[in-house]
Amino acid sequence: MKHLAAYLLLGLAGNNSPSASDIKEVLDSVGIEADEDRLNTLISELNGKDLNELIAEGTTKLASVPSGGGGGAAPAGGAAAAGGAAAADEEKAEEKKEEEKEESDDDMGFGLFD
Repeated sequence: MKHLAAYLLLGLAGNNSPSASDIKEVLDSVGIEADEDRLNTLISELNGKDLNELIAEGTTKLASVPSGGGGGAAPAGGAAAAGGAAAADEEKAEEKKEEEKEESDDDMGFGLFD
């Protein structure tokens, strides 16, 4: 991934066909050592290909991938923000119930360690 990220950064900077030494230079600038085997594989796979076409092709492939899960959906962001206060109130109510249960044990006149 780091090699591909460096390749894409060089592509964004205007270098449409970065060499292995270009990618090594980017990785070295942030203190990452390049893996020769992976770097050579990346260069050979992307040699002569247009990055924009590859990204567009990948986007169409991702669009066909189902992204739904088998479980229930999480609440929407707005609902979660609005429901945040309600959730906090519910937690407080549960804590009160637990405290009441503990107090009810004391009402019986004996405790576990008495």
